[in-house]
Amino acid sequence: MQVEVSRRRFLQGTIAMSIVGGSAVSATNLFASSEKESHSGVPKSVTTKTGTGEATEVATLCEMCVNKCAAVARVENGVVTKLNPNPMFPKSKNMLCPRGNAGIQALYDPDRLKFPMIRIGEKGEGRFKRVSWEEAYDAILNGTDKFTGMAKILEEEEDNRSSFLFCAGEGMAEHTYKQFFLAFGSANWLNHGSICLQTVSSAYGVTLGAYPQADLDNAEYIIMGGANRAEAIVTPDTMDAFKRTKGRGAKLICIDPRFTNTASKSDKWLAINPGTDLAFVLALTYVVITEELYNKKYVEENFNGFEAYKKSVLEEKYTPEWASKITGLKASDIYEVAREFMAHAPRSVYYPGRRSTFSNSDFQLRRAMAIFQGLGGGIDTKGGLVFGKKLKLGKHAGVEPLYAQAEARAVEKVKKREKGKAPYTDCAIVTGGGSWLTWRNRFLENRMPYKVRGMFVYKHNPMMNMPNSKKTAQMLKKMELVVTIDTMPSDTVMYADVVLPEATYLERTDPVKTFAGVEPSIAQRNKVIDPMFETKPVIEIMKGLTEKISKPLWEITKKFDEDVQEELAEATKAKIGENNETIAPSKTLAQAEAELYKEFDLTIPFKHTQEEVNEHMVKSIYGEEAVKALKEHGVFYPDMDKYYKPISVNMHQYYPENKKYYTVNGGKPKTRSKKVECTIGSLAKKGIDPFPKWKDEYEFKVEEGKFRLLTGRHAQFTQSGTANNAVLRDLIMENYVWINRRVAKEKGIKFGDMIEVSSEIGSTRLKAYPTEKVAPHTIFFVHGFGEESEALTWAYKNGGNDNAVIKDVTEPVYGAASMHETNVEIRKV
Repeated sequence: MQVEVSRRRFLQGTIAMSIVGGSAVSATNLFASSEKESHSGVPKSVTTKTGTGEATEVATLCEMCVNKCAAVARVENGVVTKLNPNPMFPKSKNMLCPRGNAGIQALYDPDRLKFPMIRIGEKGEGRFKRVSWEEAYDAILNGTDKFTGMAKILEEEEDNRSSFLFCAGEGMAEHTYKQFFLAFGSANWLNHGSICLQTVSSAYGVTLGAYPQADLDNAEYIIMGGANRAEAIVTPDTMDAFKRTKGRGAKLICIDPRFTNTASKSDKWLAINPGTDLAFVLALTYVVITEELYNKKYVEENFNGFEAYKKSVLEEKYTPEWASKITGLKASDIYEVAREFMAHAPRSVYYPGRRSTFSNSDFQLRRAMAIFQGLGGGIDTKGGLVFGKKLKLGKHAGVEPLYAQAEARAVEKVKKREKGKAPYTDCAIVTGGGSWLTWRNRFLENRMPYKVRGMFVYKHNPMMNMPNSKKTAQMLKKMELVVTIDTMPSDTVMYADVVLPEATYLERTDPVKTFAGVEPSIAQRNKVIDPMFETKPVIEIMKGLTEKISKPLWEITKKFDEDVQEELAEATKAKIGENNETIAPSKTLAQAEAELYKEFDLTIPFKHTQEEVNEHMVKSIYGEEAVKALKEHGVFYPDMDKYYKPISVNMHQYYPENKKYYTVNGGKPKTRSKKVECTIGSLAKKGIDPFPKWKDEYEFKVEEGKFRLLTGRHAQFTQSGTANNAVLRDLIMENYVWINRRVAKEKGIKFGDMIEVSSEIGSTRLKAYPTEKVAPHTIFFVHGFGEESEALTWAYKNGGNDNAVIKDVTEPVYGAASMHETNVEIRKV
């Protein structure tokens, strides 16, 4: 049956009430529909109020944010009525935050995607037709009168698999989706890294050999710069930092342009100018070098290139007095922090952070932070930065065909590259995850080495999650085929040609995952209830899609792939024997094709269920008991039966203290040299400073009458992913723009006034919050609001969208999006 769905009635049932708090709303009312086949199947007598009768409890993992806390779901008559924290998981301990509790609303959100759809209106218009899964797969392969199918694109591009882009957001099932990308054979993959923590993880990777964790439980002194843990993400380690770590007397220094919740709980708040943290860290380094406060023995044994770095710091005169003029901080505070940090080393931590790139100097800032940490010897040691142990998992079958016609990644190399200059036109290094902004912009500017005509989008909302939303809309309109796999009708889904509804995280089992750390473990997201409506887990979506497209695309490969043609010809040609007799070929063409096709069979990674794959990956290493533990408890680690025990109502032991992995590398970095890499010659060859240096272009500058826009996260929201969650919206209704109280008074702006924030690339509107917690030359508002999809009842035009205003500025090393490099104007409307 084909039913046209209007913009405001994008899904059947969107006018029904939602589950809010613990109200007893009939599940039938939640999913009421005139279409019998779209009924949820929930008994009419069942409500979502937690009962006291019989219930099933299922151990699972949350996916309301990146932390993946463990939960136990209570299921009554097929309805999830409660999510409780699972105390057996070392990573999340016995905690489930507001977002975790709101996972039920994600499951029962009446706006959620319920069935496959194909576009019948114009892109962005939001007019779709409900179809069967088979019809959706056919539309992807063969297209419709509105869009081009895969087969035609690959036929016209002569089997250049890289004519398709694949992108994904963060999540446990990203691994499953990526198996499709690898089997398909495209070179164009973009993940969330370049609009998230690419510079952070890479800088620590090249300097220390890995992106470390902070042992806040045992640290005595913590510098937290730009990482707003008390406000942006409330997880167990956040709670530990402010409850246990602070509670036992550890000192916390907050470095942030605005007075955040973290600042309010710190011992000292240093209101730094945005984007000048590198100058601050270089000044700290200057102090500990000139006053010889660093651990000389550790540096001598575990540093590479220290003398060159030391020489640069001293010759450039990165004094606290110099940094004071740039950062806006007192020189005396810089001296004090440097001395105190080293006095507590190695049990002192310069917190690495887990945030987006803020400024163009971010890569070198993170390098400088890692080096400064190393000067105190606090690497791979208790109370410092730790790498932790990682429990191995087995492997499962995949396929990565070699397509002769597939082009390399679509990048733009410098044609006449000068020595010591970046090899690419828009960044120095291209990582596996690529650069979203530079890729998008080159695509729009027709600067690609070949045509890219289609894209697959999984659990990702480019319209809302990267700067310059207008350009992203242009990109999606320009693509001839856009396939989205999601649970919600996001802004990006509005630009899709085919929409494939994924089951929510409570309706599926995802790939088993290993969690490294001081207390390593393996955890599994177990399916709590069967998928509702016509949704499917991504592994089943990929199974159905590959069964539809694999053979037809193989026919195109045979037509254009000379390697395949030669191999088939060789296998089927007659041979001449020793006596010049003709020997018939051992294989017919059909047999040869069938044998060779096995190397190109896209269905291979999806032959087994996720449960079967998980069992194999675990059982092959840890045996049947581990499989049983994951199904029953959702968690496994060796000797768990001996180690795990309750200590108090809310405290549990996972590993005895003497079994924890504070040190796994003998106190050394994990680089190949096993040393802190202060100076990296290979960076210099690519036009990057070999060690952290300050440049005048990094200075904080705001034109008269303008403001530097700062953005960030809120603990009750996960970017745009939870914007439509009615339970969470009850906690924070909308985002407000923080404006300095004195500036607001001068402009006649009062609390709640509607404000327009604008830059060269666009504008957005939201209400004013005058406050002294932000400097006169800056404004701030939370990311993830202001969606334009009318199919989102609660998120639609609720608050302001920061990415409608943030310019697409890319930092020079990885092409990551620099989120705090945009100056804006404000006006009362």
